Formats: sequence, C-alpha cells, structure tokens
Amino acid sequence: MSRKLPVILTAEEQQLLLDQFTTRYPTQERNRVMIKLILDTGLRRAEAINLRWNDINLMSGKLKVVQGKGAKDRILWVQEETLEELKHWKERQVDELTKREAVNKYNLVFTTLTGNKLNPNNFYKVVNGYSQKAGIVKEVSPHTLRHTFATDLYRETKNIRLVQKALGHEDLSTTMIYTHIVDDELEEAMKGFRKDK
Repeated sequence: MSRKLPVILTAEEQQLLLDQFTTRYPTQERNRVMIKLILDTGLRRAEAINLRWNDINLMSGKLKVVQGKGAKDRILWVQEETLEELKHWKERQVDELTKREAVNKYNLVFTTLTGNKLNPNNFYKVVNGYSQKAGIVKEVSPHTLRHTFATDLYRETKNIRLVQKALGHEDLSTTMIYTHIVDDELEEAMKGFRKDK
C-alpha cells in the first residue's frame, strides 16, 4: 500500500519562511524561534508548545523531550545559531512578562505575552499564514516543518535509524517514508541526468 509522501520545504523555502518575521515585535521573534527550533529538531507542535526552559541546556544545546507521544522521553541537540536565538528570546520573554506583571508559571519556552500557554490552532495559523506571505505555494503546517527536518536529516546522514530516534518513532516503518522522498528526488535527478549532452 503506497502512502502519500509528506510535503516538505526546500532550503530556500525554509529561509524564505524565516525571513518573513519582523523580530522587533516580541510575538514575531517568538514565532520565528519556534519555527526554527522545529526545523532544527523535528519537534511535534505539542512538544514545542509544552517545552520548558529546564528541558534545554542553553550551554551544551542538549534538549530533552519529556513524555513525547507514546510517553517516551528522548534527547535532541540544538545547533549553535538556534541556541543563541533561544537565549535572546529567553531574555526578551522575561522582559515582556515583567513589563506586564505576568508570570510564566509553567516555565514554558514559548508563551503568550501574558505568560499563558500557546494555542495549538493559533500556531498552525502562524505557520500557514507566514508561508503564504512568503509565496510558498505548498500547504504548510507545523507538521510540514517536522517532515522537512526528517528529510534533511536523512539526506545528510543516510541513516534512517538516526531519523527514527530523533523523531521518537516507535516503529521504523513510520520513518521509512523519508527514504521514499529521497528516492523520488534521486529518480527525478537521474531522469534529467545528461539530458543536455
């Protein structure tokens, strides 16, 4: 039974999406950092929304996903550039909440400016709306970012087990979809290979 291949973003589309945010506005900085973190780690939308500051080591980049789907914890690593953006966001979040005399009572990484938990549907609208603003004609959702991470990681490592571990998939067959995306790209490339010769 063939499964529909997930929508993924090219490197150019990822950059285009990130470039849409005007980070002088705190909510736009938060949304940009959140999108970048998902593109870099493959977090699920719920995992990003529920991520706590004490689950990230801002020195080493070690990120612990606590009780992800299937109640399994997993360890991921955040790259340097994204870590710097997270540190900046943390300072700004504290400033914004202090200004409003609000409290981040759950110690969440991403909150509203009044310290409350983000609404998953609103985050979907942010990702989809800014993708359209960027001129990306695909249907883009938070899960598209996760698919993009998985495909990029597989392209880079050619190791499907690593991708499975990063995504927290119980069953390898769930992860195998990403090998098909890369196989399709290879087929396209090879069909066009030496055409001009």
